[in-house]
Amino acid sequence: MGDLKPVISELEGEENLIAAAQHIVQALGSKKNLTDDARRILVELGSKLSTMASLNDNKSEGVSEMEERLNIIHEKVMSWEADQSMIWDSGPEEASEYLKAVDEVQKLIGKLESRSFAKDSEEVELLQRSCDVLQTAMARLEEEFGYILVQNRQPFEPEHMSFRSSEDDIADEGSIVSFEDESVEDMRESVSRGSEEFIIDLVRPDVIPDLKCIANLMFVSNYDQECSQAFICVQKDALDECLCILEMEKLSIEDVLRMEWASLNSKIKRWVRAMKIFVRVYLASEKWLIDQIFGEVGSVNSACFIETSKSSMLRLLNFGEAVAISHHKPEKLFGIIDMYEVLTDLLPDMEALYPDEAGFCVRSEFQEVLNSLRNSVRATFLEFEKAIASNTSVNPFAGGGIHHLTRYVMNYIRNLTDYSVILNLLLDDHVPDNPISSSPHARPVLDGNRSDASCSVSVSPMAFHFQSLISILESNIDIKSKLYKDASLEHLFLMNNIHYMTQKVKDSELRAILGDEWIRKHNWKFQQHAMNYERATWSSILPLLKDEGIQNPNSNSVSKSLLKERLRSFYAAFEEVYKTQTGWLIPDLQLREDLRISASLKVVQAYRTFVGRHNSHITEKHIKYSADDLQNYILDLFEGSQRSLQSPHRR
Repeated sequence: MGDLKPVISELEGEENLIAAAQHIVQALGSKKNLTDDARRILVELGSKLSTMASLNDNKSEGVSEMEERLNIIHEKVMSWEADQSMIWDSGPEEASEYLKAVDEVQKLIGKLESRSFAKDSEEVELLQRSCDVLQTAMARLEEEFGYILVQNRQPFEPEHMSFRSSEDDIADEGSIVSFEDESVEDMRESVSRGSEEFIIDLVRPDVIPDLKCIANLMFVSNYDQECSQAFICVQKDALDECLCILEMEKLSIEDVLRMEWASLNSKIKRWVRAMKIFVRVYLASEKWLIDQIFGEVGSVNSACFIETSKSSMLRLLNFGEAVAISHHKPEKLFGIIDMYEVLTDLLPDMEALYPDEAGFCVRSEFQEVLNSLRNSVRATFLEFEKAIASNTSVNPFAGGGIHHLTRYVMNYIRNLTDYSVILNLLLDDHVPDNPISSSPHARPVLDGNRSDASCSVSVSPMAFHFQSLISILESNIDIKSKLYKDASLEHLFLMNNIHYMTQKVKDSELRAILGDEWIRKHNWKFQQHAMNYERATWSSILPLLKDEGIQNPNSNSVSKSLLKERLRSFYAAFEEVYKTQTGWLIPDLQLREDLRISASLKVVQAYRTFVGRHNSHITEKHIKYSADDLQNYILDLFEGSQRSLQSPHRR
């Protein structure tokens, strides 16, 4: 016996050393800031230490003792195989007992495999039986693992997120359908932006330890693929359900290309909102869940996350690609920019979620869609210029008011100012080196503090294109004005439309983009058209209130008959103006009032002077309208409702 003491002492020393090493590995493994590589090394080291411990542990244990242990474990495992209920539904004690049994058979296999002496037939048979029991148990744990995930899934409620909660919060872009539509005053509202990330519990937190325990046991038993697949299968369904909650139906590129604009517009809004919530909330939470469950079993986290999320992520990106390659209609521009903006905002999130080589396929697809949307924004903007230039009319615009095209274009570009930063980036390579282009529709924006119109300055890409758009619009409106046969109405139409353009620039962010010099120039333009309108309207009427041509041919006295004829001609001309121009429209109240006052000062004053000067030659019966009547009649002009004068006003 004395000869055995050194051997026993040596074995005890090895056991203590192994135990101490295992304790250190366990302590290091509990740290949260370990890298995946460090954690993998510790897991491998722990596995080797367990093997070494098993070599020293009960080396004298015989086959019969191990067989007896296996029989007890087998009975426990098979009893649950015969039961139709789930183990984790029977309470924590039953689940714990089952895990202990599985851990025992796993250790038993380790002992049988590590025995240094040649295995006899009994040991080989025992090892095979142990592996069969372990395989049965692993299949059950795989089933239980998926079951726990499904049964403890937390309801996902995106309306509780701080992002936009409904489509109603986004301006109704559906009204942007054509140049004939006037309801474009508020085309869009900026999409809420930010870099917030929200982690939510996708499954109940109290089951995480059980899931983690099952995962650890399956991984150490070399059933890591089965465990990972169980997780991936369940969570892929959960991600698909999330997309359904976010109202993102599965659509092919062909489906999107065939879609009517109103329907597509609604889906673009949902997509913009869904992308933010899906990436910053759901995927971030999915990544956190994977780290919680698989954080101690090596570098499986990244691969598991990619396999779980890839199909859902590509489904969302597929919609973005379809929109990007669809027809470049002007009404799509706001939606496409919103899509581009949200992807730009999410780019850092995607790089953090898919950082390694395995995630390259998702990152690459994300970048391709981003590039496609960028190109689509540029193409759509240029298509808008073409659409303005090609908008033709056969008939003059009724009433000479503000044309639908003018309203549409000015509100369109006014709302584009919300995207000034991103548009300057996207349109940067679409501006010639020399801002003074030979094209009549490409004029440089001038410094608002300088009045020298010949001195150009460097302009931003967006300002250059806005200048070009408005120049094209002015040319189109000028062509449309030629459809009027009445010169007065032609100038009134141009006055209304240029005044509208000018006010839109003055009263919005466009002022900072186009500059005060642009405003001064267009103020002068519409004032010139106002003067030309007055000249065309009253230049043939006011001479009727002058004395030339009403004297008797044989004396210097006024001919009563000629005077009466002159008054009749004036009344007839005034009545024609009244009848015609009450049907014309000046929508702007101040501009309408200014033009009425100007007309009143010219016409009423001339009439009052003329009648007063010849009061002795005409009687009251020859005076059809008083000066006050004429002034009141002028107040009826430009209301857009045609009237006729039958008798003096009774107000």
